[in-house]
Amino acid sequence: MADAVSRAVGAKPRLFVTFSLPPEVRAVIADSFDAHYAEAPGALARPGTEPALAACELVLVTATDTLDAAAVAALPASVRAVATYSVGHEHIDLAAARARGLAIYHTPDVLSEACAEVGLLLLLGAARRATESIALVRGGGWQGWTPLQLNGWGLTGKRLGVVGMGRIGREIATRARAFGMDIHYYNRSRLAPELEAGARYHASAESLLPVSQFLMLACPATADTIGFLNAARIAQLPRGAIVGNIARGSLVVDEDLVAALKTGQVAAAGLDVFNHEPDIHPAYFDLPNCFMLPHVGSATIETRVEMGRLVIDSLQAFLRGEPRGNRLA
Repeated sequence: MADAVSRAVGAKPRLFVTFSLPPEVRAVIADSFDAHYAEAPGALARPGTEPALAACELVLVTATDTLDAAAVAALPASVRAVATYSVGHEHIDLAAARARGLAIYHTPDVLSEACAEVGLLLLLGAARRATESIALVRGGGWQGWTPLQLNGWGLTGKRLGVVGMGRIGREIATRARAFGMDIHYYNRSRLAPELEAGARYHASAESLLPVSQFLMLACPATADTIGFLNAARIAQLPRGAIVGNIARGSLVVDEDLVAALKTGQVAAAGLDVFNHEPDIHPAYFDLPNCFMLPHVGSATIETRVEMGRLVIDSLQAFLRGEPRGNRLA
């Protein structure tokens, strides 16, 4: 495939990166690319102020960058491929990218295990009243152990309903089994028996919710799943259910979950993702039964490095004209 940008023989392809990366990842990228980093956030919204972007054929963005139709059109003609340092790609207008002939890649699978670990942390933090416990200790109010102090709910023997049994959902199920949980799931289609690993399939959310003493949201945000956890579906959960969200904030109707946490219909929630991040719905801060993390599902050094390696492999394959399974456009 002929290069659209002239490069000296042996020169590394030029890559423009819109965000800061851990030093370990920068080092991995530097081995393969002549990388140029944006001087400030929001580089795609002001491409004319980033001279390095005009000479790059490859761009690396992340989930906080908006690559809508206008941003796609504003990219310099030199840009031929974009990789997003994320699994989610809702921030990219794929139709506009295809129309322009722009290749788009994302980073699936390599962060599934890290996200699953945080998924279990969400369930444990919610069930064992971690927010209240941390506040008690750090606030200096702890007076010592008593039999009535902050009794929560155990996982062992409980039914976990997983909405979305993709790679992350299956990794969560694997870890939940180690806690003695009975796994149920709702998915667009039933998994093969070897992937189910004994989990019980439900053909509808209406079938899954009534048996879900614990509920984990692990599906993508689509037209069918945005607003999935609303008042009507929360009412179908057993009273006192515990809810976790490792997927996308848009799956939850915040006002409905807040109301359920206040009434006890949902005993506790563990949330790593939110609508309109980082502008979290203010009512959550007043709820001690809401355990919150700042979107750290994939935040391990090992995962960040693997995401960087996947980006490198994908963009190098693009330059060689080779297909990759993680190409979106």
